[in-house]
Amino acid sequence: MGFPGTGKIWMNGKLVEWKDATIHIASHVIHYGSGVFEGARCYATPKGSACFRLDEHLQRLQDSAKIYRMEYPLDLAGWRDAVLQVIRVNDMKACYIRPIVYRGYDSLGVNPIGNPVDAAIMVWEWGAYLGADALEAGVDMKISSWSRMAPNTLPAMAKSTANYANSALIKMDALADGYTEGIALDVFGNVSEGSGQNIFTVRNGSLFTPPLSASVLAGITRDAVMTLARDLGFSVTEANLPRESLYIADEVFVVGTAAEVTPIRSIDKIVIGSGRRGPITEALQSAFFAVINGDAPDTHGWLTFVYPEEAALRKPLQTASGGRG
Repeated sequence: MGFPGTGKIWMNGKLVEWKDATIHIASHVIHYGSGVFEGARCYATPKGSACFRLDEHLQRLQDSAKIYRMEYPLDLAGWRDAVLQVIRVNDMKACYIRPIVYRGYDSLGVNPIGNPVDAAIMVWEWGAYLGADALEAGVDMKISSWSRMAPNTLPAMAKSTANYANSALIKMDALADGYTEGIALDVFGNVSEGSGQNIFTVRNGSLFTPPLSASVLAGITRDAVMTLARDLGFSVTEANLPRESLYIADEVFVVGTAAEVTPIRSIDKIVIGSGRRGPITEALQSAFFAVINGDAPDTHGWLTFVYPEEAALRKPLQTASGGRG
Protein backbone atom coordinates (compact mmCIF):
# COMPACT_ATOMS: atom_id res chain seq x y z
CA MET A 1 0.00 0.00 0.00
CA GLY A 2 1.54 3.30 -1.09
CA PHE A 3 0.33 6.70 0.02
CA PRO A 4 -0.38 9.36 -2.61
CA GLY A 5 1.75 12.06 -1.00
CA THR A 6 -0.66 14.73 -2.19
CA GLY A 7 -4.17 15.86 -1.36
CA LYS A 8 -5.80 17.06 1.84
CA ILE A 9 -6.00 15.55 5.31
CA TRP A 10 -8.53 16.70 7.90
CA MET A 11 -6.88 17.59 11.22
CA ASN A 12 -8.98 18.98 14.08
CA GLY A 13 -11.41 20.61 11.67
CA LYS A 14 -8.84 22.06 9.26
CA LEU A 15 -7.84 20.76 5.85
CA VAL A 16 -4.06 20.35 5.73
CA GLU A 17 -1.77 19.48 2.83
CA TRP A 18 -0.65 15.84 2.95
CA LYS A 19 3.01 16.75 3.55
CA ASP A 20 2.09 19.13 6.38
CA ALA A 21 -0.13 16.70 8.34
CA THR A 22 2.41 16.07 11.10
CA ILE A 23 2.48 15.70 14.90
CA HIS A 24 5.20 16.30 17.49
CA ILE A 25 7.59 13.46 18.37
CA ALA A 26 6.57 13.87 22.03
CA SER A 27 2.91 13.21 21.28
CA HIS A 28 1.53 10.73 23.80
CA VAL A 29 0.19 8.39 21.11
CA ILE A 30 3.70 7.70 19.77
CA HIS A 31 5.06 6.59 23.12
CA TYR A 32 2.06 4.82 24.65
CA GLY A 33 -0.25 3.80 21.79
CA SER A 34 -3.01 6.08 23.09
CA GLY A 35 -5.13 6.25 19.97
CA VAL A 36 -8.27 4.74 18.48
CA PHE A 37 -9.11 4.57 14.80
CA GLU A 38 -11.41 3.24 12.12
CA GLY A 39 -11.10 1.78 8.65
CA ALA A 40 -14.00 2.22 6.24
CA ARG A 41 -14.38 2.13 2.48
CA CYS A 42 -16.00 4.27 -0.16
CA TYR A 43 -16.95 2.39 -3.34
CA ALA A 44 -17.57 3.67 -6.85
CA THR A 45 -21.03 2.30 -7.66
CA PRO A 46 -23.12 2.80 -10.80
CA LYS A 47 -25.29 5.14 -8.69
CA GLY A 48 -22.36 7.19 -7.42
CA SER A 49 -19.64 7.03 -4.79
CA ALA A 50 -20.94 5.45 -1.59
CA CYS A 51 -19.43 4.74 1.83
CA PHE A 52 -20.23 1.32 3.27
CA ARG A 53 -21.78 1.43 6.75
CA LEU A 54 -20.14 4.76 7.50
CA ASP A 55 -22.29 5.57 10.54
CA GLU A 56 -21.55 2.18 12.13
CA HIS A 57 -17.82 2.74 11.70
CA LEU A 58 -18.02 6.22 13.18
CA GLN A 59 -20.15 5.02 16.08
CA ARG A 60 -17.53 2.38 16.84
CA LEU A 61 -14.87 5.12 16.72
CA GLN A 62 -16.81 7.04 19.34
CA ASP A 63 -17.31 3.90 21.41
CA SER A 64 -13.58 3.12 21.29
CA ALA A 65 -12.77 6.66 22.39
CA LYS A 66 -15.25 6.40 25.25
CA ILE A 67 -13.65 3.19 26.52
CA TYR A 68 -10.29 4.98 26.62
CA ARG A 69 -11.77 8.13 28.24
CA MET A 70 -10.99 10.27 25.20
CA GLU A 71 -13.55 13.01 24.63
CA TYR A 72 -13.64 14.73 21.25
CA PRO A 73 -16.14 17.49 20.38
CA LEU A 74 -17.84 15.86 17.39
CA ASP A 75 -21.10 13.92 17.39
CA LEU A 76 -21.96 11.25 14.84
CA ALA A 77 -23.32 13.77 12.33
CA GLY A 78 -20.20 15.90 12.74
CA TRP A 79 -17.91 12.96 12.05
CA ARG A 80 -19.99 11.97 9.02
CA ASP A 81 -19.82 15.50 7.59
CA ALA A 82 -16.06 15.63 8.15
CA VAL A 83 -15.47 12.30 6.37
CA LEU A 84 -17.61 13.32 3.40
CA GLN A 85 -15.82 16.67 3.25
CA VAL A 86 -12.42 14.98 2.99
CA ILE A 87 -13.57 12.60 0.26
CA ARG A 88 -15.08 15.48 -1.72
CA VAL A 89 -12.14 17.87 -1.39
CA ASN A 90 -9.84 15.10 -2.64
CA ASP A 91 -12.29 14.29 -5.46
CA MET A 92 -12.18 10.58 -4.65
CA LYS A 93 -14.57 8.17 -6.31
CA ALA A 94 -13.40 5.13 -4.34
CA CYS A 95 -11.10 5.16 -1.34
CA TYR A 96 -10.13 3.80 2.04
CA ILE A 97 -11.13 6.03 4.96
CA ARG A 98 -9.01 6.31 8.13
CA PRO A 99 -10.27 8.52 10.97
CA ILE A 100 -8.12 8.51 14.10
CA VAL A 101 -8.49 10.03 17.56
CA TYR A 102 -5.27 10.26 19.57
CA ARG A 103 -3.56 11.79 22.57
CA GLY A 104 -1.37 14.63 21.40
CA TYR A 105 1.49 16.75 22.66
CA ASP A 106 1.66 18.09 26.21
CA SER A 107 3.54 15.82 28.59
CA LEU A 108 4.84 12.27 28.77
CA GLY A 109 4.03 9.63 31.33
CA VAL A 110 1.74 6.64 31.55
CA ASN A 111 -1.11 8.85 32.76
CA PRO A 112 -2.63 10.28 29.54
CA ILE A 113 -4.94 12.77 31.25
CA GLY A 114 -3.90 16.32 30.46
CA ASN A 115 -2.73 15.62 26.94
CA PRO A 116 -4.97 17.06 24.23
CA VAL A 117 -7.27 14.72 22.35
CA ASP A 118 -6.68 15.34 18.65
CA ALA A 119 -8.22 13.83 15.52
CA ALA A 120 -7.48 13.40 11.83
CA ILE A 121 -9.09 11.83 8.77
CA MET A 122 -7.13 10.44 5.82
CA VAL A 123 -8.41 8.98 2.54
CA TRP A 124 -6.46 7.14 -0.13
CA GLU A 125 -6.87 4.52 -2.83
CA TRP A 126 -6.44 0.97 -1.57
CA GLY A 127 -7.17 -2.13 -3.61
CA ALA A 128 -7.50 -5.78 -2.58
CA TYR A 129 -5.72 -6.04 0.79
CA LEU A 130 -4.64 -9.68 0.52
CA GLY A 131 -3.79 -9.58 -3.18
CA ALA A 132 -5.62 -9.25 -6.47
CA ASP A 133 -6.25 -12.99 -6.83
CA ALA A 134 -7.13 -13.68 -3.21
CA LEU A 135 -10.89 -13.14 -3.54
CA GLU A 136 -11.14 -16.11 -5.90
CA ALA A 137 -8.04 -18.26 -5.35
CA GLY A 138 -7.93 -17.87 -1.58
CA VAL A 139 -4.93 -17.46 0.71
CA ASP A 140 -2.70 -19.68 2.83
CA MET A 141 -2.72 -19.03 6.57
CA LYS A 142 -1.15 -20.43 9.73
CA ILE A 143 -2.02 -20.57 13.39
CA SER A 144 0.14 -17.85 14.87
CA SER A 145 2.51 -18.42 17.76
CA TRP A 146 1.11 -15.15 19.13
CA SER A 147 -2.25 -15.24 20.93
CA ARG A 148 -4.87 -12.53 21.27
CA MET A 149 -4.85 -10.57 24.50
CA ALA A 150 -6.61 -12.08 27.47
CA PRO A 151 -9.90 -10.59 28.67
CA ASN A 152 -9.44 -7.68 31.06
CA THR A 153 -5.98 -6.83 29.75
CA LEU A 154 -6.79 -4.70 26.71
CA PRO A 155 -10.37 -4.11 25.50
CA ALA A 156 -10.83 -6.10 22.29
CA MET A 157 -14.05 -4.21 21.50
CA ALA A 158 -12.06 -0.99 21.13
CA LYS A 159 -10.27 -0.52 17.82
CA SER A 160 -7.18 0.94 19.43
CA THR A 161 -3.70 1.51 18.06
CA ALA A 162 -2.28 -0.43 21.02
CA ASN A 163 -4.14 -3.60 20.01
CA TYR A 164 -2.52 -3.53 16.60
CA ALA A 165 0.95 -4.09 18.02
CA ASN A 166 -0.39 -7.60 18.64
CA SER A 167 -1.74 -7.68 15.08
CA ALA A 168 1.65 -6.69 13.67
CA LEU A 169 3.34 -9.57 15.50
CA ILE A 170 0.76 -12.01 14.08
CA LYS A 171 1.22 -10.64 10.55
CA MET A 172 5.04 -10.68 10.68
CA ASP A 173 5.05 -14.19 12.13
CA ALA A 174 2.96 -15.42 9.19
CA LEU A 175 5.00 -13.62 6.54
CA ALA A 176 8.29 -14.87 7.98
CA ASP A 177 7.05 -18.44 7.55
CA GLY A 178 5.80 -17.88 4.00
CA TYR A 179 2.08 -17.47 4.69
CA THR A 180 -0.20 -14.61 3.70
CA GLU A 181 -1.81 -14.22 7.11
CA GLY A 182 -1.92 -15.60 10.63
CA ILE A 183 -4.82 -16.76 12.77
CA ALA A 184 -4.58 -16.04 16.48
CA LEU A 185 -6.06 -18.18 19.22
CA ASP A 186 -7.52 -16.65 22.36
CA VAL A 187 -6.08 -17.17 25.84
CA PHE A 188 -8.14 -20.37 26.21
CA GLY A 189 -6.79 -21.86 22.98
CA ASN A 190 -9.93 -21.29 20.91
CA VAL A 191 -9.97 -19.55 17.54
CA SER A 192 -10.00 -15.75 17.82
CA GLU A 193 -9.28 -13.84 14.58
CA GLY A 194 -6.63 -12.89 12.05
CA SER A 195 -4.29 -9.93 12.32
CA GLY A 196 -7.10 -7.70 11.11
CA GLN A 197 -9.91 -9.99 10.00
CA ASN A 198 -12.78 -11.89 11.55
CA ILE A 199 -13.01 -15.55 10.64
CA PHE A 200 -15.89 -17.84 9.60
CA THR A 201 -16.06 -21.57 9.09
CA VAL A 202 -18.62 -23.58 7.10
CA ARG A 203 -19.57 -27.10 8.10
CA ASN A 204 -22.48 -29.08 6.59
CA GLY A 205 -24.04 -25.92 5.17
CA SER A 206 -23.97 -23.91 8.42
CA LEU A 207 -21.75 -20.98 9.33
CA PHE A 208 -19.84 -20.52 12.59
CA THR A 209 -17.79 -17.59 13.89
CA PRO A 210 -16.08 -16.92 17.23
CA PRO A 211 -18.05 -14.83 19.75
CA LEU A 212 -16.95 -11.41 21.00
CA SER A 213 -15.77 -13.08 24.21
CA ALA A 214 -12.98 -14.74 22.18
CA SER A 215 -11.16 -11.38 22.09
CA VAL A 216 -12.40 -10.51 18.61
CA LEU A 217 -13.22 -7.06 17.34
CA ALA A 218 -16.95 -6.56 16.76
CA GLY A 219 -16.37 -6.32 13.03
CA ILE A 220 -18.80 -4.31 10.94
CA THR A 221 -18.15 -6.46 7.88
CA ARG A 222 -18.56 -9.48 10.18
CA ASP A 223 -22.01 -8.24 11.13
CA ALA A 224 -22.88 -7.54 7.49
CA VAL A 225 -21.85 -11.04 6.40
CA MET A 226 -23.89 -12.60 9.20
CA THR A 227 -26.88 -10.55 8.07
CA LEU A 228 -26.43 -11.46 4.41
CA ALA A 229 -25.97 -15.15 5.28
CA ARG A 230 -29.27 -15.19 7.16
CA ASP A 231 -30.92 -13.32 4.27
CA LEU A 232 -29.77 -16.20 2.04
CA GLY A 233 -31.22 -18.78 4.43
CA PHE A 234 -28.01 -20.00 6.07
CA SER A 235 -27.72 -20.76 9.76
CA VAL A 236 -25.10 -18.60 11.54
CA THR A 237 -23.86 -19.45 15.02
CA GLU A 238 -21.45 -17.56 17.26
CA ALA A 239 -19.55 -20.28 19.12
CA ASN A 240 -16.15 -21.08 20.57
CA LEU A 241 -14.21 -22.89 17.88
CA PRO A 242 -11.34 -25.25 18.74
CA ARG A 243 -8.29 -25.00 16.51
CA GLU A 244 -8.91 -28.34 14.84
CA SER A 245 -12.36 -27.26 13.68
CA LEU A 246 -10.58 -25.11 11.10
CA TYR A 247 -8.83 -28.09 9.56
CA ILE A 248 -11.99 -30.14 9.06
CA ALA A 249 -14.23 -27.29 7.91
CA ASP A 250 -15.76 -27.49 4.45
CA GLU A 251 -14.90 -23.82 3.92
CA VAL A 252 -13.10 -21.10 5.87
CA PHE A 253 -13.06 -17.41 4.99
CA VAL A 254 -12.07 -14.12 6.59
CA VAL A 255 -13.86 -10.80 6.45
CA GLY A 256 -13.02 -7.18 7.17
CA THR A 257 -13.09 -3.71 5.67
CA ALA A 258 -9.70 -4.26 4.05
CA ALA A 259 -10.01 -8.00 3.34
CA GLU A 260 -13.72 -7.78 2.36
CA VAL A 261 -14.66 -11.51 1.96
CA THR A 262 -11.58 -13.65 1.29
CA PRO A 263 -11.48 -17.48 1.21
CA ILE A 264 -8.76 -19.49 2.96
CA ARG A 265 -7.46 -22.40 0.93
CA SER A 266 -5.10 -23.88 3.53
CA ILE A 267 -4.21 -23.55 7.21
CA ASP A 268 -0.91 -24.92 8.55
CA LYS A 269 -0.48 -26.55 5.13
CA ILE A 270 -3.71 -28.52 5.59
CA VAL A 271 -6.00 -28.02 2.59
CA ILE A 272 -9.41 -26.65 3.51
CA GLY A 273 -12.26 -28.41 1.71
CA SER A 274 -11.44 -28.67 -1.97
CA GLY A 275 -8.59 -26.17 -1.71
CA ARG A 276 -10.50 -23.48 -3.56
CA ARG A 277 -13.27 -20.99 -2.87
CA GLY A 278 -16.35 -22.88 -1.69
CA PRO A 279 -19.94 -22.33 -2.84
CA ILE A 280 -21.15 -20.64 0.35
CA THR A 281 -18.16 -18.30 0.44
CA GLU A 282 -18.82 -17.46 -3.21
CA ALA A 283 -22.51 -16.84 -2.53
CA LEU A 284 -21.68 -14.48 0.33
CA GLN A 285 -19.05 -12.71 -1.75
CA SER A 286 -21.59 -12.19 -4.51
CA ALA A 287 -24.21 -10.86 -2.08
CA PHE A 288 -21.68 -8.57 -0.40
CA PHE A 289 -20.28 -7.10 -3.61
CA ALA A 290 -23.75 -6.75 -5.11
CA VAL A 291 -24.64 -4.37 -2.29
CA ILE A 292 -21.42 -2.37 -2.19
CA ASN A 293 -21.27 -2.09 -5.99
CA GLY A 294 -24.89 -0.92 -6.16
CA ASP A 295 -26.02 -3.96 -8.15
CA ALA A 296 -28.55 -5.05 -5.51
CA PRO A 297 -31.07 -3.00 -3.50
CA ASP A 298 -29.60 -1.52 -0.32
CA THR A 299 -32.33 -3.03 1.83
CA HIS A 300 -30.37 -2.57 5.05
CA GLY A 301 -29.48 1.09 4.47
CA TRP A 302 -25.74 0.45 4.43
CA LEU A 303 -24.69 2.98 1.77
CA THR A 304 -24.03 6.68 2.33
CA PHE A 305 -23.65 8.50 -0.98
CA VAL A 306 -20.94 11.14 -1.09
CA TYR A 307 -21.72 13.67 -3.81
CA PRO A 308 -24.98 15.70 -3.68
CA GLU A 309 -25.19 15.95 -7.47
CA GLU A 310 -25.20 12.15 -7.73
CA ALA A 311 -27.91 11.99 -5.07
CA ALA A 312 -30.01 14.40 -7.13
CA LEU A 313 -29.67 12.16 -10.17
CA ARG A 314 -30.86 9.15 -8.15
CA LYS A 315 -33.90 10.87 -6.66
CA PRO A 316 -36.42 10.02 -9.42
CA LEU A 317 -35.43 6.36 -9.21
CA GLN A 318 -35.89 6.38 -5.44
CA THR A 319 -39.32 7.95 -5.76
CA ALA A 320 -40.41 5.44 -8.36
CA SER A 321 -39.17 2.40 -6.47
CA GLY A 322 -39.79 3.57 -2.94
CA GLY A 323 -36.37 2.17 -1.98
CA ARG A 324 -33.12 3.60 -0.73
CA GLY A 325 -30.15 4.31 -2.95
